[in-house]
Amino acid sequence: MGFLDDDWFMYRYNPTIPALLNRKNSVLPGDTNKWWRGLQPSKLRVNYTEVVDQLFSLFPDEDHYSDAGPDRCRTCAVVGNSGNLLRSNYGQLIDSHDLVIRINKGPTKGYEKDVGFKTTHRVLYPESAVDLDDNTHLVLFPFKIRDMQWLISTVTTRHITRTYTQVKSSIKANKNKVMILHPAFIKYAYEKWLQKNGKYPSTGFITLVFALHVCDQVNLFGFGATSNGTWHHYFDKSHTHYKGGPHKGDIENITMHQLEHRNKISIYKGY
Repeated sequence: MGFLDDDWFMYRYNPTIPALLNRKNSVLPGDTNKWWRGLQPSKLRVNYTEVVDQLFSLFPDEDHYSDAGPDRCRTCAVVGNSGNLLRSNYGQLIDSHDLVIRINKGPTKGYEKDVGFKTTHRVLYPESAVDLDDNTHLVLFPFKIRDMQWLISTVTTRHITRTYTQVKSSIKANKNKVMILHPAFIKYAYEKWLQKNGKYPSTGFITLVFALHVCDQVNLFGFGATSNGTWHHYFDKSHTHYKGGPHKGDIENITMHQLEHRNKISIYKGY
């Protein structure tokens, strides 16, 4: 099926939406600003423009991934944290991709055979922060302005130790490889891809949509249940349930499988 003759996909996919924030694209349209501020846990009176100015005086102010074209072939592995990765032996396959995007705390140490060891991008927010090595891009998903302030604080005053819970005051990361997801992109994933189901999309789902915008071939690992239908992380046994919380996991799941059905992504189930 051709890229342009798929109405379902073209209705959702907007190539002009900015994926990553920079100074030039940082002014938020009124509806985006209102929606994004509605996600904030408290009505902090924060000057967004000042926060952005400070962000880009510390971190790269670039138009990332603006190199789309017919000759580009960027392969991406999006690695979730599902228990279905255990005994999958996907490590080598995952590491063969140009970009390996990992989500939140999913570790590689001790799990290399199943999840690989290469990490080019690590998606996180203050509550899921971990130390990164020097070659990894920190991709901040700012669900709230406080997240941007926290990122600034980690390399300056280190005074932010709490959001709605306790967070690390600093983390090890290469500040020249920091990227910040555009708030408009979170809204876009919610409104266009999830059709406004739930309160906002999960980190994993936003990462998938992000990958569709910066990659030419997207392969998903570590999403979904294990073969016996349980939902837990590969690195601990705490059970997660995809229908719980503010996310509409069932709609996210259906959308992912629609993308696979339309040959836009491949999903590796581990069994």
